[in-house]
Amino acid sequence: MAVAALEREILAMRSRRQLYSMIGLLLVIAVLVSGYSKANSMNSGSFIDGLSKFFDYPSAIVLEAWAAGPKLIALIWHFLPFMLETLNIAAVATLIGGAIAMALAMASTRNVDSYGPLIPVVRRIMDITRAFPELIIALFLIFILGSSPIPAMIAVAFHTSGALGKLFSEVNENIDRKPIEGLSACGASWLQRIRFAVLPQVAPNYLSYFLLRFEINVRASAILGFVGAGGIGAELSRTIGWGQGAGDETAAIFILLFVSIMIIDQTSSYLRGKLVGASQVH
Repeated sequence: MAVAALEREILAMRSRRQLYSMIGLLLVIAVLVSGYSKANSMNSGSFIDGLSKFFDYPSAIVLEAWAAGPKLIALIWHFLPFMLETLNIAAVATLIGGAIAMALAMASTRNVDSYGPLIPVVRRIMDITRAFPELIIALFLIFILGSSPIPAMIAVAFHTSGALGKLFSEVNENIDRKPIEGLSACGASWLQRIRFAVLPQVAPNYLSYFLLRFEINVRASAILGFVGAGGIGAELSRTIGWGQGAGDETAAIFILLFVSIMIIDQTSSYLRGKLVGASQVH
């Protein structure tokens, strides 16, 4: 009897939970619908009317790029230096941010015998660096330093240090502690334990996250060009702003961005495979 009563109580609780979930879902839908109606009434173009024109601009870019023919290759070559500038901004920012992230990760992980009282302080520092988007930091720095790639590099490196630091610290938390304990028993210093016991285990994942962040930073650096940070983003802002007649230039820039991201992704897979293979051999 007690089991049957308990079963009925569980079923009743499940029914109430489903009812509350349904009520909550209906309330969310009602808020979204009412919010959409209000926003659509304030939108001079009307969302529904504009939706039918959603593909007009992308199709115009494709048509103009097709009409350009061989000229598109010349445009890609013309924008290549701007793409290289964006890649340089992203690469330097990722290297600086990655180096800081490694230090922050090692200082914020109990699993690698970090100094206890320092761990929460370092973790809050990483929270602060992740809290501010690159665009906000770049706008602030551009106001102080002027329009140049330097503010973009600092902004991207600042955010990268916190983002990668968080990922690196999670990798550190999942390593095998036996090599650390063995070196500690032999009298190895903390830096020696990090060098010979931690880094060989985390290197493949570190590299994977590092190159993933580089890929993200390429896009972030391109976006920062819209606010005066230079690189391919500044050219993309100009071609999009011109609208009709600049679709071939916009297509050339998109092709460069796509090819760059694809190369970075393939390089990441190759290098990570080499590292994993090397660690398995040893």
